[in-house]
Amino acid sequence: MNQEEKILEFDKIKLRWQEYAVTERAREKISETKPVLSRRELDVLLRETEQSRQLLEKCGTPPLAALSGMEENLGIASKGDCLSAFQLEQVKDALVAVRRMSDYLERGKAYSISLAYYAENLDVLEALREEIEQAVCGGEIVDRASARLLDIRREAMRCGEKMREKAEQTMRSQKEYMSDHFSTFREGHICVPVKKEFKYKVSGRVIGQSSTGSTLFMEPAACASYYEEHQQLQIEEEDEIRRILYTLTALTDSYAEQLLLNIRTMEKLDFAFSKGKLSLAQGAVAPVILSEREIHLRDARHPLLDSASCVPLQFDLAGGVRGIVITGPNTGGKTVALKTVALCCMMAQCGLHVPCKEARLCMNSSYLCDIGDGQNLSENLSTFSAHIKNVLDILRRVSAESLVILDELGSGTDPQEGMGLAIAVLEELKKSGCLFLATTHYPEIKAYAGREAGILNARMAFDAENLKPLYQMVLGEAGESCALYIAKRLGMPERMLRRAKEAAYGAGQSDGKEAEDGRETAFSKLPCAHLEKEKAVKKKKEIPFARGDSVMVYPDKKIGIVCGKANDRGALQVQLPGKKIWISHKRVKLIVAASELYPEDYDFSIVFDTAANRKLRHDMERKYVEGAVIQEEE
Repeated sequence: MNQEEKILEFDKIKLRWQEYAVTERAREKISETKPVLSRRELDVLLRETEQSRQLLEKCGTPPLAALSGMEENLGIASKGDCLSAFQLEQVKDALVAVRRMSDYLERGKAYSISLAYYAENLDVLEALREEIEQAVCGGEIVDRASARLLDIRREAMRCGEKMREKAEQTMRSQKEYMSDHFSTFREGHICVPVKKEFKYKVSGRVIGQSSTGSTLFMEPAACASYYEEHQQLQIEEEDEIRRILYTLTALTDSYAEQLLLNIRTMEKLDFAFSKGKLSLAQGAVAPVILSEREIHLRDARHPLLDSASCVPLQFDLAGGVRGIVITGPNTGGKTVALKTVALCCMMAQCGLHVPCKEARLCMNSSYLCDIGDGQNLSENLSTFSAHIKNVLDILRRVSAESLVILDELGSGTDPQEGMGLAIAVLEELKKSGCLFLATTHYPEIKAYAGREAGILNARMAFDAENLKPLYQMVLGEAGESCALYIAKRLGMPERMLRRAKEAAYGAGQSDGKEAEDGRETAFSKLPCAHLEKEKAVKKKKEIPFARGDSVMVYPDKKIGIVCGKANDRGALQVQLPGKKIWISHKRVKLIVAASELYPEDYDFSIVFDTAANRKLRHDMERKYVEGAVIQEEE
């Protein structure tokens, strides 16, 4: 694994990818996968991914099997050694898996998917499978394996029955000498339990005794001849089993070439289907590979982030632009955006589908990255030294076909010198002709990117209300770091903000005033203060209810009429049958707007005023009425 894979976390994507593979060889191939440099090879890989996904969608999950131990078994057979019944059963199970996979691919041929024609490389070897299936079951050689084995086992069973019969006769005829009522086997001999004191009353030989010594286990003389015959039959059975195993081993070895081809084909299919499964799991799409040095992503998601919570990224690097300088808050998702773009390109160049709605990408000869702290105590490298070492290594290796990713360019040292170094690095990258993405907080670098041809500014959108990154890139605009704004939102006292602003922007920038009536505070002229203003504007957004609107009031679901606009607290006065109430506008739902119910000049006093108030208003319009007071209902 190279360093860039680890920095970009492509190694973690490989681990997820490996979860969809069944065979060990496919997992190894995934681990060794690198971006390919041949367009023809990449087209083959992408076509394979697309076709495996189509088969998954149309025919379901393929019946792939791990085929564990198959190559070892074939190695044993090729040396002339004997496979065990368990190993032969592994061969049979592998052939069953091959047959099922072949049937699956045959169904796929109906959809004219080229990958389904891998079925032609699978040889189900029915003859070998049937031979093993007839002889082996449960890791044992069965009676039907050969006529000779069946006869031997039948004869052995007859001998065993004769021995038990003779033992039972002895126990019945001499039961007064027995200490128990059943026979037992000791060291392969059938024995009867005889009381020690009657040892010489029973004809036979002692095989063992009980733990107390009071009972002797004796093989009756009448059973001895049957025992010898049974032992001989066991030897013949072992010889016949060995003969069967050698015969099946030799038969397996004769099909070794076809079996190896089956194994390799199943591993290739496993690798192909693992790509299709990953594509389905990520909701990914097939990328379009461009000959131009351009990158276009629509609704791209970081492959390791939850797709439900991840806001998609829109990204374009084209039209003569070779580099993008991304700015924005520390929590704005700049690094995630860098990794998303680089990972989408790297995944596409490995023959994988890309987690987005549309991807049009170019191939890159190398991926060069400097992301993260980079500090290395064992090599006595500070953060700045580590960054410079990585950047110099990148500049030595970069070419016009490279994609370069630089995070926090120029950080870790004096800001003025760091800014100068960052601009020098950007100029070198521009000269190389490579594509590059860099993040920074330096305003001078934003200005440089704004005036330099071939380099574009971009900012990451930021949710100021919840202090959460939106992972939305706005191209053509420079962002702000918003450090003081974020500190204020997180609760930093106003006096500390004033001091921070004075140190950052000069003492003249703050007069120490604090007011709530629109005058300046220590925060009012900070970068990102527009976010606070935008938030205030949103709060003052007019509530969409007008006088006369017919509404439903929850939770009682009563029909009412709005008496007027909402107050500052967002409460509405609503006329219900027999009363007026104040209620939050959130508990009111519009049924019919007033504009649809009443003419434009309609007199709403008919609806909302009492008869007494309407009469009094009429009188007051004609003449002076002493002591008249109109009673407004609350």
